[in-house]
Amino acid sequence: MSAVQSVKRDLVKHEPAPIHRLNIHPTAIVHPSAQLGRDVEIGPFCLVGEHVRIGDGTILLANVVANGWTEIGSECEIHPFSVIGGASQDKKFRGERSFVRIGHRNVIREYVTINRGTGEDSETVVGDDNLLLAYVHIAHNCRIGNRVVMSNNAQLAGHVSVGDGANIGGMVGVHQFVRIGQMVMIAGMARVVKDVMPFMMVEGHPSTIRGLNKVGMKRRGVDPAAVAELEEAYHLLFRSSVNLAGAIATLREKLKTPEGKELVAFLEAESERGILKR
Repeated sequence: MSAVQSVKRDLVKHEPAPIHRLNIHPTAIVHPSAQLGRDVEIGPFCLVGEHVRIGDGTILLANVVANGWTEIGSECEIHPFSVIGGASQDKKFRGERSFVRIGHRNVIREYVTINRGTGEDSETVVGDDNLLLAYVHIAHNCRIGNRVVMSNNAQLAGHVSVGDGANIGGMVGVHQFVRIGQMVMIAGMARVVKDVMPFMMVEGHPSTIRGLNKVGMKRRGVDPAAVAELEEAYHLLFRSSVNLAGAIATLREKLKTPEGKELVAFLEAESERGILKR
């Protein structure tokens, strides 16, 4: 290796890291160990803790608390008085290290709370492209998919899972360990205490299945053949005398589309709360 090549190699190796463009308001408190991506904006009176990581282009508008072992993806928008990464409110929580992991392009409106998991290295997970409206609460160990909408005051207890594209109405209460399938539509003020199959509409206190979420499936571009297949499944599950075990056995053979197979997989999976039926 020539002397010139050696110098060039050393110059490349010792180039300074790219300068991040940050906009941190002087009233914000950001721990020096927090990791902030490019073009992050931290607004007035925000608090960002020691173990927080924030991705490129994310905005904390004002009075936002991001604390604990919290990871927030890129291009998120978090509105005033939200608390992300607060300690679990579970009585079993003993201060152990646990996480909140939030994906990309989420809009988190005012006063939303997302708690860390209960259990060493456990996690609460929120996916991508979700809209969480004011006063939403996501408790410890919940898992939220992608493109989920939660309206004002919707509340999830611990260990709840929500599938992609679900829409949870205002003031809905969801019991701990409940599973909500993908593209489910839950009407406002419903009380959900059992698992909700994918693609269904739910209403009431206590909640009941009201039909297939055909409008939601159309908006998401679901193949009409899949919708027709799900209609057959709905009639077998809710309008026939066949019990659930028998219906699952029949559907396992009949349903061929990805949506149909998703329904069968949901029904066959382990359930802590049982399946909601009419």
